[in-house]
Amino acid sequence: MYVLLTILIIIAAVLLILLVLVQNSKGGGLAAGFSSGNQVMGAPKTADFLEKASWTLIAIIVALSIVAVGVKKSETANAVEGSVVAAHAQEEVEASQAAQAVPEFEAEATEEVAE
Repeated sequence: MYVLLTILIIIAAVLLILLVLVQNSKGGGLAAGFSSGNQVMGAPKTADFLEKASWTLIAIIVALSIVAVGVKKSETANAVEGSVVAAHAQEEVEASQAAQAVPEFEAEATEEVAE
């Protein structure tokens, strides 16, 4: 899940870079060619669209980043919890094996004393 969120963040960042490169800070850019009033096939709201698209992508990147941090923390907590549980289970197995080995050792010691 974390990898998917990271890929989505990267895609949104690349799109944001492209949108910023299309815009001109002095009011030109892609919208400059369409600003004349007599143009037949113009797009008078191009600058507004590019600005809204930029802010939307920024919001998406921020939201996905926050979600990615939460997902990473939960994955890390689950991994740590799983490793603690596994370590505890391993300790129990070792303890039961040691408990089984003690009677065998005592039986061998008793046989040696008897001889």
